[in-house]
Amino acid sequence: MGAFYGVNGKKLQRQYKDYLSDFKSWEQKKHAKQWLIFPENIGLYLSIDETALSKGELYTIITNKKAKGKKGSIVAIFAGTKVEPIIEQLLKIPAKKRAKVKEITLDMANSMKTICKKCFPKAMQVTDRFHVQKLALEALQDIRIKHRWDAIDLENEQIKQARAKNKTFAPKEYSNGDTTKQLLARSRYLLYKAPSNWTENQYHRSKILFNQYPDIKTAFDLVQGLRNIFNTATSIETAYTKLAHWYKDVENTGFRAFNTIANTITLNYRSILNYFINRSTNASAESFNAKIKAFRAQFRGVKNVEFFLYRLTTIFT
Repeated sequence: MGAFYGVNGKKLQRQYKDYLSDFKSWEQKKHAKQWLIFPENIGLYLSIDETALSKGELYTIITNKKAKGKKGSIVAIFAGTKVEPIIEQLLKIPAKKRAKVKEITLDMANSMKTICKKCFPKAMQVTDRFHVQKLALEALQDIRIKHRWDAIDLENEQIKQARAKNKTFAPKEYSNGDTTKQLLARSRYLLYKAPSNWTENQYHRSKILFNQYPDIKTAFDLVQGLRNIFNTATSIETAYTKLAHWYKDVENTGFRAFNTIANTITLNYRSILNYFINRSTNASAESFNAKIKAFRAQFRGVKNVEFFLYRLTTIFT
């Protein structure tokens, strides 16, 4: 804006901060770094998530889904993820307002669950399906990465042996032109997708990968199986039965990481199964986090946290 009107941008920002805006007289300025609450934005359906505002420092943000990332979105912002300070401030909101919340989506962090249980006791907690699927995808990628490091070590050793014999080492290439090391590196993105979304090259690469590494194929099938449960189950009862079969498949593989995921799901099964009531996710919270990051990038970082929060809340409350 400064460049458009031929005004120094930094000077214009200072003028806005010190004179044109209400920042200096902002009621919440004193405690903005610690907490901000907007009870008037509480709705029937909320999301709670964490995001980094400045220098990797985490903030817990509660948003109203009905606002769809626009005016009235922000219900509360808290510095950090510590349970007690957040509960202390949320409990200052009248119980009648908090009791209106019917549903709140969240991840599997115990801190989030405790906050929701204490402050929104009548709200149904729904664990975000994508956080569950992300755990399975990370377990799959860990298997691929382990094989990749082994392939790198093997290739380095083969190069040393070839040099010792004054020979040139030429790694084996598969039918698509990939070496083993390249195959494992380039398969990263196709493992995130369902086979129906693969390109022709990815399909060809996957056939080679699964033929060379059957354990990656087994892990990939487990990930797809979990994804299909969320996509196809039409009720809590159906989902519960399908998850039981999925647990059995996990046990048969003997994969430690997937057993850990199965145990995690067992510990959170009530809130995970609640997804199948309204099929609610935390996508709105993730979308709002993306808006915050874009807003931060637009102003090239956060130099003054209070002023950044002032601008943020001016737009979204």
